[in-house]
Amino acid sequence: MPRVAAIISKPGKPELNEIAPEVVEWLTRHGYHVVVDPETGVYASDLDVIQREELPARNPEFVIVLGGDGTLLSAARVLARANIPILGVNLGSLGFLTEVPLSELYTTLEAVSENRCSFESRSMLHCDLVREGKCVATYNALNDAVVNKTAIARLVSFDLFVDNNFVSNYKADGVIVATPTGSTAYSLAAGGPILMPSVDAFVISPVCPHSLTHRPLVVRDTAEIRIAVSNVDEEAFLSIDGQIGMPVTDGDYIVCRKADYRVKILRMRKTFFDVLRTKLKWGQR
Repeated sequence: MPRVAAIISKPGKPELNEIAPEVVEWLTRHGYHVVVDPETGVYASDLDVIQREELPARNPEFVIVLGGDGTLLSAARVLARANIPILGVNLGSLGFLTEVPLSELYTTLEAVSENRCSFESRSMLHCDLVREGKCVATYNALNDAVVNKTAIARLVSFDLFVDNNFVSNYKADGVIVATPTGSTAYSLAAGGPILMPSVDAFVISPVCPHSLTHRPLVVRDTAEIRIAVSNVDEEAFLSIDGQIGMPVTDGDYIVCRKADYRVKILRMRKTFFDVLRTKLKWGQR
């Protein structure tokens, strides 16, 4: 049977008109059966097009993500449970996760095809939204779970518990629970620290807290984090990786813990610090 590779693409990227058919041609020429999502299917004909959620059932050796970090986050939530490696190709502007530039795409694919490409294993966050004693929604995040207000209104009240121990009450615009991967996303903008991806921890960052003494908190990733929400009138929202979620009402609470599976991201030469220097414009020696 032929080897299987899959492609996931960001919708509406004009450059994919040229890039996607070339990637498909390369994979086919190297003996792969190519499976693509509908977003990729519009750029090349006669392909095996299936919904993203169905990709794990085809058992691809790896999945190429053509887009930015947002596209990779979406793909990760689908592929992590099946332990399928992801190769992120950066068509965006920042790209902490999709770090392979177009200029290195085919040399990287050669390495992947020949099993010369290493990977990083990234932890995920599992979140349950509990309402009136019942779990009404379950999500998994590679970056973060955020509870915040969605309108111009008074501050929302959040009670934070770690392993059933009361930590503090935040009156704030929101609260972020971030993985090490997500520490360079919204949490960083809210004043949180940068964690190496290998660190076994989560970051809890209040967003614009009323008290200036409330600072970001780092906890072990074995901890259970519970955020109880009060003083809201349908103006709060739980957001997962900034992409999916649902409204939060008065009395709800969100329980976060480490997910049972991890995301495999294919990497080449760059270290995490190489990425930080490049993306954050840190000075060189």
